[in-house]
Amino acid sequence: MASYPEMPCQELVELLTDYLEGALSQVDRERFEEHLKSCRHCRTYLEQMRQTIRALGRLPEASIPEKAKAELLEAFRNWNKGKGA
Repeated sequence: MASYPEMPCQELVELLTDYLEGALSQVDRERFEEHLKSCRHCRTYLEQMRQTIRALGRLPEASIPEKAKAELLEAFRNWNKGKGA
């Protein structure tokens, strides 16, 4: 593996969905997996998310009311605003 900047835990958490969906670039996937090798807390978090997905399955998009979908999307878009990011 090439030498890439170390991935902090917060970045791993932010990229978790893309990792699980196979949507990370090769570089980010390698950084993600390298971080997991040395961080038991992030390995635990990843496994908890996998268990949650297995337990709940996938919620069909059609079953989400449009208003709720719009509110959720807005909340996700704005979750980091105001944190001085």
